Parts: sequence; structure tokens; C-alpha cells
Amino acid sequence: MSRPTSDVEAFEAHAPEADLDELRARLAAARLPEAETVQRSAPGPGRWGQGVPLADLADVVDYWRTGYDWRAFETRLNRIGQFRTAIDDLRIHFLHRRSPRADATPLLLTHGWPGSIAEFIDVVDELAEPENADAPAFHVVAPSLPGFGYSDRPTTTGWGTEKIAAAWVELMERLGYGTFAAHGGDWGGNITTVLGGRFPEHVLGIHTTFAEAPPGLTTDGLTEVERTWTEETRRFWRHRAAYAKQQATRPQTIGYSLVDSPVGLLSWILDKFAEWSDTEDSPFETISRDRILDDVTLYWLTRTGASAARIYYESHNSLDPELRVDVPSAITMYPRDIEKSPRPWAQERYRQIVRWNAPESGGHFPSLEVPEYFVKDLREGLRAVLATSR
Repeated sequence: MSRPTSDVEAFEAHAPEADLDELRARLAAARLPEAETVQRSAPGPGRWGQGVPLADLADVVDYWRTGYDWRAFETRLNRIGQFRTAIDDLRIHFLHRRSPRADATPLLLTHGWPGSIAEFIDVVDELAEPENADAPAFHVVAPSLPGFGYSDRPTTTGWGTEKIAAAWVELMERLGYGTFAAHGGDWGGNITTVLGGRFPEHVLGIHTTFAEAPPGLTTDGLTEVERTWTEETRRFWRHRAAYAKQQATRPQTIGYSLVDSPVGLLSWILDKFAEWSDTEDSPFETISRDRILDDVTLYWLTRTGASAARIYYESHNSLDPELRVDVPSAITMYPRDIEKSPRPWAQERYRQIVRWNAPESGGHFPSLEVPEYFVKDLREGLRAVLATSR
């Protein structure tokens, strides 16, 4: 392992108390619309047919103003270890938790949208220092995407997934990790795919919950379940992806609301946590209000609603159709995720799938919805990857 450079600076999160007071004042003065016209007396997906129900939003807004503790999240981030380093004149923020184990493998975790490093807050310690001595251990690095959280906001175009993947390689080398394993979902899955395809000399292998197949593949020969997956994905992009089109074409326009209104930001993000989680009515069936508000408050305090949305402008539908991943790959398709690729399709891009898993529960945010299972699955997937690559 090469030695890390001195270009990395320790970082500590601490929002000014005035910023928290302003947030609470804005929440107290929020102007809410009337209730949705598809109200249902019983819980169920129908309640969310027009978006976040008024009663649910009002309840979370009240808790955000009177009960939520941002300082507790800051303390957890600072305890894990935070750093920043400049790559291509952009300061990149990241969590870095070294394992005490001599046999630990460097592991890069990349989040997506509307997530953040908050997605990994409950799993970093267990990945770095597992209670079971027989479980693999990892030196965990979890960067904030450019324009997200405490990473700088790009001032020019060009920070798409290809450039981010190259920056991640430079980041890992700067930390002394010439080779590493990588995991990601959502945009993090896209970036992880680019890492495995473009930088096989650095990437030992990947684990992803987002396996994007090349375009134009036929459904001939797929099982009934696999055909259902393709139909669900097609319906999603036809009927439920307005958010992506908005952010891919007019991120600046929606960005004004996301940076100026905490209620607007909350509703924009909460809608996705509700629709993309493996729940019947509310995301809070599996994810705590605190954890979702950690994520939303991070966006708010760093004023990154617009800059984070621009990743869609930079990279929506941009994954190279010819890109192939030859490093060992472990792929997990959670049942309530928004995109699920049949294995025969995935194999057209990921040429060495060493583990394929389709759990019975879980959605788009498994590290928050089912954190214990997520850690177990990630370990087993990376164990198979590392056994093949070494």
C-alpha cells in the first residue's frame, strides 16, 4: 500500500447556530397548500397518489422544527472521521474510517440522489470493524458527490459520472489505496460501473444494487419474473420519472425552490423516500424520521439542492452503451427498487458476475431500510469478488 499524500485536510462539521435558528423560523412561517384531493381513510399507496400527503408533511415539518437534533448527526460524522481534498480545483469531502484489521480491504462507497453520505452512517463502523472476526473488514471511504453535502459545488459544466469516477481513483490513490473494491446504488451504482469498466487496474471488483444493462436487448428467453421487472422499469420511466426529466433539463429552475424553501426541499426528497422504499404507506415504516431529516438537513445547510440536481443535467442517460465491466461483480436486486435488470441483460455488460442476489425485501435505500441485511449482503458479495480477484 502506498503512503497517503499531505493534500488531505481534516474537516469538522459544525453549522452556525444562526443557520439552525433560521431553519426553524422558516419552518414556523411555512405556507402549506390545501390537502390533496385523493385522500384515503386507510393507509396505503393511494394516499400518496398526488405526492406527499399534507398531514404527513405537516407532521414531519413540526418534528423538524421542534424535535430533530442536527447536532447529534454532526457528532456522528465527526466521530467517523471527515476530510476534504482538492481534485481538479474542486474540494471533495469524504468520510474515512480505517479498519484496525491488518487484512482489511479498501472499500469505496458512493451514494446517489436524493441520498448523501447519510445513507452510510449506520453501516460504516460495522464494515470497518465487524464484531465477527471471520467477517471481512474494510477501510471505508465514502465521498460526497460534487455539488452534494460538504463537497464544493461545481461552477462549470463537466462534472458527470465519467469525471467523478476518475476523481474517485485519484482520491483513493491519494489515501494510499492503489487498488480497492467499490460499491454503489443509484448514481453511485452508475459511477461504480464506470469505475469497474474504465479503471480495472485499480478496481478489485464491484458490488452494486444498480446494474444498468446495455440498450436494445430483447425479452426473449427471460423468465416471467424477469419480464415483470422490465415492465415495472418501463412503467417507472414513462409515468413516475418527472423529477429526473426536470433535473436533467431545468435543474436551475427547481433549484430555487430547493435552496430557498426547507418545506419545498423536504417534500421533493420525502416523496422519493416514500415511493422508492419497500413500504406500504410511509417511508417511516422502515426508516426513522431522524435519518431522513439528517439527509434533508444536510442538503439544506449546505445549500446544495440545485447543485445536486445538476448531476442529472450532466449524466442522465449518459452511460456509454459500449462500456463493459470485466472485473468481478456482485449484484443485488432489491425487490422494491425502481430499476431491476434481469441477469441475462446484466451479463451483457458485467462479464464476470460472481454473485447474484435477489432478496425478499428492501427498496432503493437498503442501507437505511435494512441496514443489517445490507451489511451482510455487501460482505458476502465482496467476499466472492475478492476471492476471484486475488
